[in-house]
Amino acid sequence: MRRRLVLLALAIVGAGVVLGLVFAGSPTTIADGVTVAGVDVGGLQVKDARALLERKAAALAAKPLVFVGGGQRFAIRPGELGVQSDWRAAVDSAQRQGDGFGPLRGFKRLNVDFFGAGVTPSTTVLNGALQYELDQIAAKVDRRPRDAALALHGLSVAVEPARTGVRLDRAAAAQLLVHDLAALSRPNGPVALPLLVARPRIGALALAPAAAQARVALSAPVTLSLGPTRWIVPRYRLAQLLELPAAGATALRIGGRAADTWFARLGTRVATPPRDATWSVDGPRVRLVPARPGVQLDAVRSAQAMLAAALHRRIRLRVARLVVATAPAQLTTAKARTMGIVDRVSSYTTYYGGVANRIHNVELVAHLVDDKLIAPGATFSFNKTTGDRNAAKGFLVAPVIVNGELTTGLGGGVCQVSTTVFNAAYEAGVRITDRTNHALYISHYPQGRDATVNYPDVDLKFVNDTGHWLLLRTLVGPSSLVVSLYGTPTHRKVVSSTSALVVSGGTPVKKTVDKALKPGEQVIDSAGEPSMSTSNTRDVYAANGKLLYHDVWYSHYVASPELVRVGPKTAKPKKPATTTTQTTTAPSPPNG
Repeated sequence: MRRRLVLLALAIVGAGVVLGLVFAGSPTTIADGVTVAGVDVGGLQVKDARALLERKAAALAAKPLVFVGGGQRFAIRPGELGVQSDWRAAVDSAQRQGDGFGPLRGFKRLNVDFFGAGVTPSTTVLNGALQYELDQIAAKVDRRPRDAALALHGLSVAVEPARTGVRLDRAAAAQLLVHDLAALSRPNGPVALPLLVARPRIGALALAPAAAQARVALSAPVTLSLGPTRWIVPRYRLAQLLELPAAGATALRIGGRAADTWFARLGTRVATPPRDATWSVDGPRVRLVPARPGVQLDAVRSAQAMLAAALHRRIRLRVARLVVATAPAQLTTAKARTMGIVDRVSSYTTYYGGVANRIHNVELVAHLVDDKLIAPGATFSFNKTTGDRNAAKGFLVAPVIVNGELTTGLGGGVCQVSTTVFNAAYEAGVRITDRTNHALYISHYPQGRDATVNYPDVDLKFVNDTGHWLLLRTLVGPSSLVVSLYGTPTHRKVVSSTSALVVSGGTPVKKTVDKALKPGEQVIDSAGEPSMSTSNTRDVYAANGKLLYHDVWYSHYVASPELVRVGPKTAKPKKPATTTTQTTTAPSPPNG
């Protein structure tokens, strides 16, 4: 029995070996039933299979494959995206499906022939080109969903239905493009791109309450009230101010650009600007005028009140009270009391006249420096306070000194004010850091105590060293200017002296010919003045007698020429012409 079993086993093994050898075939050919990218390569030599695949790929490289999505068509060639398959590696993999030794190879090939074996080649693609192509497709395919919305048609409210959107499934589309462009068999028709449905966030039902509110809001006018004042807001205006739900919102509100503009205009009618604390002066007396808070419209809360009133159906309830808020003053009464402006510290008066333009300029620049508050330790700058004195500010042409000569220019008369301010600071005993005398001597200013300015380089400056705030006030009369400094009196003592006005040069003469005058006649239009100089000394003592400042200001004035008009010179008479007779004597003949 045992021998029979052994013989049977040997017979079976032998039959298997014979069967394996029958189906083993040639090791240089690919097993039957093997496909690469859907192409049957069974029974082909390796090189023939590779050549077949490369030939098919080359034939399709320039042929576009049509993809469709969102009603758009996109014809794409494999070469445009750099799609390439590794046919060598794919054929090598196909050959391994039926390789092996002798009978074992036969059984493997028998299995492949019966069940089949497919090889998918590895594929490469230019990622930049692929992403660019996806961008181009998405730009045409993607359609955003549209939320349901409310729309106004006149005074009627309509609900615009929602709409679903679509967008390209980029990840799935990328795989589809590469796979189908690498395939060696093409579908009969276009290839559908994978799309995702984008659903709207808000449907028509969600806006039904807001639509009902909007219809109520536009059903009748709304009345606004503030104290005894009433404003009627008609229906058409309400339609302009209503902001219908948008961008995912479902609530009705009053807002938007039109509402902001309208409430801004209403705010100017409602608002009362605050008034800072100030001081009323009367000669040496100064009185604090308390601050007054202002009123400004609270546009946000007023809009909410208006909407609440508009949502009432009954007319008598469609009334909204405007909401206002207090606008505090910048300089409050409490802060002003701490500034120490309780009395007059110094005052100075100068007198002026001249043409109307000069008087106008004096009044204008006096207004620019009036009510100037100077903090403790701060420096007052005349130029910084007034800014550029130009025509845009209203300055006119009037007599002015330019380069040492009296002429006309824009802003003539400004130095009347700077000189008066200088002398008020002088009498207050504060430290004066910048002062320049006029080029010409002006007799109606205090000798050696004039101060010229020229924007922006020539300035007048002094420092508030009193320890308290100073208030500079000006008072312009018909022919006089008063500048006063108010604060906390320091009881400083100012002792001053002025040296004599010394002539330092002669008076130049400037003659001009006037043909209207007779020869030899002359008229003196201006007597002129010689160059002169003087100095002023100021000693400032504290209340305890300590010397605080010893100041000496030197003033040098250039000469102003004597202006003389003279008649033309008398023409000299011409000498009469004379005739000269010339006699010619012949030379004597030579001696024989």
